[in-house]
Amino acid sequence: METSSIAARRIDSSMKSELSGVDVLLDSGQPNRSAVPFYTPVGVSLAAVERRLQSELQSRYESLAPLLRHGIQLGGKRLRPALVLLAGASVDAIAVGEKHEILGAVLEMVHMATLIHDDVLDEATSRRHVPTINAGWGDHASILLGDYLFSQAFRMSATTGSTLACEWIGEAARRVCEGELRQVLARDQMDLDQAAYIEMIRGKTAELCSVACRLGAVFSGANPTQVTALNHYGDSLGIAFQIADDYLDIWGDASTVGKTLGTDLEQGKWTLPILRLRETSQGGALRKVDAALMGDSSQRHRILMPMLNASDARQYTRKMAIEYRNAACEALDCLPETASKHSLIDLATFAIDRTF
Repeated sequence: METSSIAARRIDSSMKSELSGVDVLLDSGQPNRSAVPFYTPVGVSLAAVERRLQSELQSRYESLAPLLRHGIQLGGKRLRPALVLLAGASVDAIAVGEKHEILGAVLEMVHMATLIHDDVLDEATSRRHVPTINAGWGDHASILLGDYLFSQAFRMSATTGSTLACEWIGEAARRVCEGELRQVLARDQMDLDQAAYIEMIRGKTAELCSVACRLGAVFSGANPTQVTALNHYGDSLGIAFQIADDYLDIWGDASTVGKTLGTDLEQGKWTLPILRLRETSQGGALRKVDAALMGDSSQRHRILMPMLNASDARQYTRKMAIEYRNAACEALDCLPETASKHSLIDLATFAIDRTF
């Protein structure tokens, strides 16, 4: 098949021009996410997911309405619902239906819950170019809203009548929380290595992508080979996406990215660029890096940026993201050539090209 060669290609200049506005579209207050180029094959179903989210996140108590409306905005790209739908359509487009839409909404609620809790942990003040829940309503409301979304998601998953879906979604949520817990407990720990870092982001980010792909495939009647392939795609895509996010936290532009940046270093989260810098530093240079990491958290970014820029950390981070992107695309080789499959390939490419 030609998928591997497609995976290796870079987006051409015309495609890059089209994608340059995608984040603006996705991050606006009321975006038409079904119009995003990658989502075209499942645009109608994704619009149905959006309507379902709007209807499910309602309360008879008027005081909760602004909070719930604001929470819906924070999900942003609707990547997880799109993965459910695209994975399902790449197996059998005709089979994509209401259960796919329910599962897409469920995973988006789980994702939104984790974002809201993350913003509390990071003391972030903006996301998707709007204030975070904790900035507007405080930490207590943020934690409770996250819990509300988790609860609503688990209730909705049961409406599919599938114990497998409930089991997989529950396990995915557990693994996301486990990954976040590991990262919190690893803060300021100088013995963190790349293998541990990859496992943490596999839980906190990649797990929801991989379970989205598995669920979409299974509910479209996929065979075991296809389910495994789409699971591997989602896992590799999620890791590539998180590496790109960790890159942006150091080298990104807050006005473009749309969220508070620089929090990883300040919060003591050693991501791939920092791990690579420590790995390639020796003697006095390593002692200087470690002194900055163990010193005043507000000064870490300022002190370390010249060292990061002088090292190969930036190029190495890019290389690792590309390797996971390629692995994601190559996993799709067993699938038939469809518009949905090629959307998955282009989505994996965009996941990192939005950054570099």
